[in-house]
Amino acid sequence: MEGHMKFIIDRNLFLKNLNNVLKAISSNTAIPILKGIKIDLSENTLTLTGSDTNISIKIDIPKSDDLHIESTGSIVLPARFFSEIIKKLPGKDFSFEVKDSFQTKIMSENSDFTINGLDADNYPKLPEITRESSFVISGKSFKEVISETVFAVANQENRPILNGVNFDFNPKEINAIATDSHRLSRRTLKLATGPAVATNLVIPGNSLIELSKIIADDDPQVTVIPGENQVLFKISNINFYTRLLEGSYPDTERLIPQEATTTVELDALTLARSLERVSLLAHESRNNVVKMYLNVEDQIIKLSGDSAEVGNVAEELAFDSLNGENLEISFNPDYLRDALRVSITDSIVIKFTKPLRPFVVVPKDSDEKFIQLITPVRTF
Repeated sequence: MEGHMKFIIDRNLFLKNLNNVLKAISSNTAIPILKGIKIDLSENTLTLTGSDTNISIKIDIPKSDDLHIESTGSIVLPARFFSEIIKKLPGKDFSFEVKDSFQTKIMSENSDFTINGLDADNYPKLPEITRESSFVISGKSFKEVISETVFAVANQENRPILNGVNFDFNPKEINAIATDSHRLSRRTLKLATGPAVATNLVIPGNSLIELSKIIADDDPQVTVIPGENQVLFKISNINFYTRLLEGSYPDTERLIPQEATTTVELDALTLARSLERVSLLAHESRNNVVKMYLNVEDQIIKLSGDSAEVGNVAEELAFDSLNGENLEISFNPDYLRDALRVSITDSIVIKFTKPLRPFVVVPKDSDEKFIQLITPVRTF
């Protein structure tokens, strides 16, 4: 519709909401109108929408002392350019008015911009998602589970389902799994108010990273509304839609070893720092591998790394306990460092079975369920 929509708004209030919508807008989209931000004005609400087809974000700003609505309408404006203007306007407020043929006038104190907009009727419609199977979770818990799994998703195109985190929501807990087939992270967290019916969603890792940035740290409630091939997350006045990954997630349960032949307990930070030093050389070599040598009789653990070009490094590792059989194992140090970075306890337990079987990293003395699995590297 071509209208003379007009409103006056506090610039900071507008910017705060604009910055969240911009997270869904990509400058290299194949659909030109999606480079724009859609602005809808009804009698009581100003709505901002952005989308890159994978993620869509819609934010409602209700009428208040900071938002004065004069006449309703809709327009799409070039997002990057428009946001730069708003960031640099001189005054506390600005007025926004659409003139004929979608020309939009933005005024603040002595500054007066006119930019060309597009017809909002051509903007793609957001999916309709009904609320019947919605449930609420704590933002803090959800952010935690995201950060403890999303780093392990795959980035390759050949198995798209692995580019997401597999979430099982049930009445009592969230169970989230991510794997890139070299490593795996599985986190289970108790829920006070899970869904009445168990729900399985495979959510793209990139969407989860953006969603995590939007959930504030003061733990807002997040309403989860699953749809057919989309899921909608509501966080206060923000609606965050993401497409779901199609297909069935592989059964990873059987990959996790149930017994261990060698077990070590140690401080996560001590190990992380040691790995950092040993990786200095591993990163210089083509295969990026460190070796861990566990000697139970002598109660020694050694880490070593070498690079044909640069040299080698070895150090003994301090630990709390070491039991089982002697073992020598090689692995990618970055995988173990990522696992340690999200550790939920200061002390961890690593359980090994065989030199070429995956090993497990779990929190020590915690009834929290958090398992990380790392596949070793064959070096011969």
